Amino acid sequence: MFATPYLVRFADVDNAGIFYYPRFFNAFHVAFETWWTSAGRPYHTVIQDDRVGFPAVNIKTDFKIPVTFGDPVDIQLVMTRLGRTSATFRFRFVNRENGTVHCEAHITNVCVNMDTFKPMPPPPHIRELLGELLEAPSPS
Repeated sequence: MFATPYLVRFADVDNAGIFYYPRFFNAFHVAFETWWTSAGRPYHTVIQDDRVGFPAVNIKTDFKIPVTFGDPVDIQLVMTRLGRTSATFRFRFVNRENGTVHCEAHITNVCVNMDTFKPMPPPPHIRELLGELLEAPSPS
């Protein structure tokens, strides 16, 4: 699992004083990009040099407990499935002080060729990096 701190800023909250729900999706993508950098291959390099992208094709999100301005949160990221041309990632907004899960999303991304935008299997070096994020199966 990968985790990165997220600073809940004033600009993230709505008039009700809670994290504005579209901002979660931006925060998840920021965590996704941060993971690539931590894995040694910044996402801009994957897109620009490798000509590989990972657009989202399906998102399922559960909003559990509101996030407010200043809440100490981490975004946790793990890959739950790696297919031939797609992968599913689980993102969680977690309060780092008490472990409360504020929000959880499952996002499926398709690996595409950036020149044709057609689905493709990830190149071996990319698949290897993704494999490091794959969640271990639960013991039976």
